[in-house]
Amino acid sequence: MLELYQFELSQYSEKVRLILDYKGLDYRKIEVTPGIGQVDLFRLTGQRQVPVLKDGSKYITDSTDIAKYLDTQYPERPILPVDSKRRGLTLMMEEWADESIGVKGRKALFSAISKDQSFRKSLLPNTAPDIFRSLIEGVPNDVFKVLGFGVGYSPEAVSSAIADLKQDLEAVCLILESSPYLTGDEITLADLSLASLSILLKFPEGDYLDIPYALKGKGVPGLADNPAYAPFFAWRDRIYLQYRRTSFGRSTSSTVDKPTSIQIE
Repeated sequence: MLELYQFELSQYSEKVRLILDYKGLDYRKIEVTPGIGQVDLFRLTGQRQVPVLKDGSKYITDSTDIAKYLDTQYPERPILPVDSKRRGLTLMMEEWADESIGVKGRKALFSAISKDQSFRKSLLPNTAPDIFRSLIEGVPNDVFKVLGFGVGYSPEAVSSAIADLKQDLEAVCLILESSPYLTGDEITLADLSLASLSILLKFPEGDYLDIPYALKGKGVPGLADNPAYAPFFAWRDRIYLQYRRTSFGRSTSSTVDKPTSIQIE
């Protein structure tokens, strides 16, 4: 069985999960422990980042390389067009989604949780002790501003990212006015990438992610609740409804393992 080494809230892990579900492939999710698990991942693959897909004895890193590998090895329900022009557009839009929606989406979510105590408390796992939830909720917003500077998320960088995201979402809404999908009448890697990478802008409402119930359907203020972008999120949710398996629709062998250090063979 395919195995996916992942973080549950990683947009790039979600990108691979959506592709696997679209292709109807059975897989097992393995949650990598931040820190020690990433060290083991580095020893195994030469990098610390998720996602990593294991297929037999082969390990494939990077969500784009995984997508191309799956389309080659499991050609049912292809996600890369044969036509050269559509294939080029698909790859170009997939790269744009990775670098724009993926990277800037993290900055936008950071901004939201730094300003909203209840929002960041909701991001904690359901198993987190109440005392820990209270401590997180009580962290002053100024502390998050300092942390933001440390990881390149200064107020200026965050504001720029949100402005770019607004323009990106407006552009996508315009494209979808006359086309059911980004590059034509058939779904491709571009659509699956954009849909999955947008989860941090607004979490899907269904039981697709292992997140607290209070977070489902919630997202970054000014983006998730902006009527101008409602067509995009409605489009995203239709893709999820049609292709993304819920936790109840997946076999027990494909459920998330408890966070653990990965095993090196």
